[in-house]
Amino acid sequence: MIRSGRWFALGVVAATYAVAGLAAWAVAAATPGHPLARTLGADLVATVVVFAASLVVGNASLYDPYWSVAPPVVVSAWVLWRDDLNGRQVVVVALVLIWAVRLTGNWVRSWRGLEHEDWRYVQMREQRPPWLPWWLVNLAGIQLMPTLVVFAGLLAVWPAVTVTDRPLGWLDALAVLVTGGAVLIEAVADRQMHRFTADPANRGRIIDRGLWRYSRHPNYLGEIGFWWGLWLFGLAAAPSWWWTMAGPIVMVLLFALVSVPLMDRRSLARRPAYAEHMLRVPALLPRPWRQRGVNNGDASVPEP
Repeated sequence: MIRSGRWFALGVVAATYAVAGLAAWAVAAATPGHPLARTLGADLVATVVVFAASLVVGNASLYDPYWSVAPPVVVSAWVLWRDDLNGRQVVVVALVLIWAVRLTGNWVRSWRGLEHEDWRYVQMREQRPPWLPWWLVNLAGIQLMPTLVVFAGLLAVWPAVTVTDRPLGWLDALAVLVTGGAVLIEAVADRQMHRFTADPANRGRIIDRGLWRYSRHPNYLGEIGFWWGLWLFGLAAAPSWWWTMAGPIVMVLLFALVSVPLMDRRSLARRPAYAEHMLRVPALLPRPWRQRGVNNGDASVPEP
């Protein structure tokens, strides 16, 4: 793993993504067929470029911002392909850009440089079977799989930005509320977590305040809601594309079956009181009728 300053590391990321973008553009321009297929091919090529760079620097976290960097590029390309604008396109692009800028900024804020690799990747490298090469785990599990999941989530955006004969309606209004609300939930949750972890007095404690009082992973809940909101836009534009709900369903499965259990197991290993916290606070969807607790060092004490 290369050790360097943070700004140099961010420069490496920027250069890598610029090369990935150029490679993706070349593939999309040279490949015949439906724009969806061309976009998918370009998306996969860009992912492979980022993967190659991650091998060079020895850090799989080089891929992390791809989750939020690729969607606005893909959506903007689809809008330009259609070559005419309507209100739905403007709203969808604006919401995707707001989501992308905020989430990417959150990653930039928390990433310390090329010597900082996500603990989940370190764990995967250490716990993989001896016969399974790390490069394959990195390519398939860390990079290609999320790229395909995000592309599945974006399928609903295709009709939302290319079908222009249906005017804005009540379903679009609902989509704005769901998508915008989800982005807000995610932003507030991340902000609350940053403030909590920045306070030395909270070292070793379990966050149990703000949105985290009602959900153990409100940031994940917001992310899931964002993709369901995009699906509503697609449904409003073209009801026959209802089947693209497979995208947000895959998102739910990814977070509920992979991300949440991983985070919970880590918290349990580091803070034994987290087991009691899990009994009171649901993983994702809040249950307001359940009794809540307040954090008190290594234990959560029920409120009177």
